Amino acid sequence: MKSQDITTQDIPSLLKKISIPVVTGLFFQTMYNIVDTYFSSLLSTKAVAAVSLSFILLSILIGIGHGLSTALTSLIGNSHGKEKKFLASLYAYKGIFFIPMVGVFFSIVGYFISPSIFRFLGAQGLYLQLCLDYMNILLYGNIFFMINFTCNAILNANGDSTSFRNCLAFGFFANIVLNPLFMYGYSFIPAMGLEGIAFSTVFVQAIIMLYLLKVVFKSHLSKPKNINLYLPDIRIYKELLKQGVPASLNIVTMGIGALLLIHYISDYGYKAVAGYGIAYRIESIVIMPCLGLSTAVLIIISNNFGAKKYKRVFETLYTALKYGFFLCIAGAVFLFIFAEILIGYFDDDKVVIEFGMSYLIVQVWVFFALICLYVCVSTLQGIKKPKMIFYIGLYRQIFAHILVATLVVKYLELDIMYLWFGILIMIYSAAIFLYFYTKKILSISLGKKI
Repeated sequence: MKSQDITTQDIPSLLKKISIPVVTGLFFQTMYNIVDTYFSSLLSTKAVAAVSLSFILLSILIGIGHGLSTALTSLIGNSHGKEKKFLASLYAYKGIFFIPMVGVFFSIVGYFISPSIFRFLGAQGLYLQLCLDYMNILLYGNIFFMINFTCNAILNANGDSTSFRNCLAFGFFANIVLNPLFMYGYSFIPAMGLEGIAFSTVFVQAIIMLYLLKVVFKSHLSKPKNINLYLPDIRIYKELLKQGVPASLNIVTMGIGALLLIHYISDYGYKAVAGYGIAYRIESIVIMPCLGLSTAVLIIISNNFGAKKYKRVFETLYTALKYGFFLCIAGAVFLFIFAEILIGYFDDDKVVIEFGMSYLIVQVWVFFALICLYVCVSTLQGIKKPKMIFYIGLYRQIFAHILVATLVVKYLELDIMYLWFGILIMIYSAAIFLYFYTKKILSISLGKKI
């Protein structure tokens, strides 16, 4: 899709054309993670819990890069909308260097703080060692995640949501083959156990990186005329940080909130952590159409905002919310029918299944609030008004989790189901506030210009 199509084609068609490849890619990415969960379950329930803890901690680290990459998409998309092609390429060149370097820095930080975080989450003895064995390998390969996020941001801004989808599909199938190969070993390849699952992930990300770099430099950047395009530029970095830090902090708070939640869940035992981890992966399958829709919203709004087509910005927001509502209904029905079967497939321990089901039974009703949050966040990023994103994330991910979990788990010592209902209430309050805030910002920023 050409970038000018994003500012001319009708909004419903654009949402479908952009989001469907994104959703397909997210499906393969989610299934990739589920494959890891499945193979870890062949080792032990503690291995499943270790993968769950490590996955959430890693999501905090790569979330920083992901937040910056969405800012890069917004900046490039705005530049395309203004017909400033060279500026778009300049953002891309600077981003390809800057975002991975930020990722490397936080990988080093993660290496030193992860043992303390895992202990805080209740990991001890063999459980702790499994977490560290798995996590450290992922930290070594974090730069590949960062480069891939950056490449995808550039491709998305140009309307290309298929290249990354193809990579994720390849990664899924490659992971099915490589996980048992590195877990159990073959010929000259030693048996690595749980570390083999992590090594498989890093190996696949490295292959994807080589392909995406080739696609980006071949099709989506102006040809460099001098070396300065590759050198650091404080002005560009400041712009990336201005747009990206609120989004990054939002994702970081999501990860920290999940870690805090696991800290409280661990009071119910490691089987509760395993059940939550499995349910969280299953939930991610259901919510991915909404995530794909929010990505499409960011791409469409950033381009049309740059082109000063403000009516299309409003239309995108309301159309996406309407589509999201129906997607949430479909997801809720799916979970009501298949949730228990899917959890049992990964772990047949009845206690693990009960904990996982308690989470999903409540979470199906949270989907409607989440789609509102996702779409509004993408809208604010697209119009370059991201400040509130961090504060809303801080409220619903940190404050809400601490308040509800402390009350339910520590003081009242209630069943875990009350924890899920308390969090549901807090998420809806955040979604309602952000919806009206986004409408107000749009009216102030765009209303007078229409």
